[in-house]
Amino acid sequence: MSDAVETVALRRHFGAFKAVDGVDLAVTRGEIFGFLGPNGAGKTTTVRVLTTLLGPTSGSARVAGYDVVSQGAAVRASIGVALQEAGLDGLATGRELLRLHGRLAGLSRGDAPRRAAELIELVGLAEAADRRVMTYSGGMKRRLDLAAALVHRPTVLFLDEPTTGLDPASRAIIWEQVRTLRSQDGVTVFLTTQYLEEADVLADRVAIIDRGVIVAEGSPAALKAKVGTDVIRLEVDGATAELCAAFTSVPGVTGAEAAEGGVVVHAADGGAALPAVLGILGGRGLAVGRASVSSPTLDDVFLAVTGRPAGHDDTDGAADVRAPAPHPAGGVRS
Repeated sequence: MSDAVETVALRRHFGAFKAVDGVDLAVTRGEIFGFLGPNGAGKTTTVRVLTTLLGPTSGSARVAGYDVVSQGAAVRASIGVALQEAGLDGLATGRELLRLHGRLAGLSRGDAPRRAAELIELVGLAEAADRRVMTYSGGMKRRLDLAAALVHRPTVLFLDEPTTGLDPASRAIIWEQVRTLRSQDGVTVFLTTQYLEEADVLADRVAIIDRGVIVAEGSPAALKAKVGTDVIRLEVDGATAELCAAFTSVPGVTGAEAAEGGVVVHAADGGAALPAVLGILGGRGLAVGRASVSSPTLDDVFLAVTGRPAGHDDTDGAADVRAPAPHPAGGVRS
């Protein structure tokens, strides 16, 4: 069985500007795949090629087993797309909108209402289903947009910044719904997000694109492990070079140094090393005011591979180029 999303040497240029410059991706069926990068790095352009909104300059891309150029209609029938800006009719009710999308997707007069009802329950909008969309909160609109992208039961779902601007509670609801889609329906999710915590929590694997090129790829845990070790910070008086050297005898500890107000210990697994580290302090009669363990984050990975913190705008006037969306019946929405 082919991958859900596969690109080989994919390029999309706009004149001299290389928005996507030789991207190779392989997203396994049933996987939640995070696609990260600074603004203008090529994320949106890549997604628009994969969803047939833009043609590639060169290279190839297949989605749900179909070529995005020669089999575009089959790609659109197999995917759902919820882009960053939800295009929802504020005068329609949530139920009416989902019924309409069902009919546009080819569902019968009888099947469209039933599918709408299923999706309303899935995204938790039963109490608001018969209210006009203009009365919905931002989080409710994002959930309705997600439901509309699922009307025709796609096998691959593209989510572009699905929780931008949402409060933590609404974001958590979207996260749970994404997990449900994968676990219950086997939907492959291709997720672009500016929230690195979101990718860390949801994604099985992530890829980071910068200036049109993939600069890192792997599971969140593997990428964080490459960046550095866990850090144990100890508030303690009497930190000496001899004490720091003693910590290096603990299995997994790679180094230690005195710091303002105490000691910083580096370890492959900070939680596992902490009891032995505290034991050394106790054996020397030293009391600890506070001990903490921190691990590398995807923010650290992002900074290491791009040279810029997440959220840094590096477009320089060459942001991802937008394109109009085809008719909703094709399975692609904006």
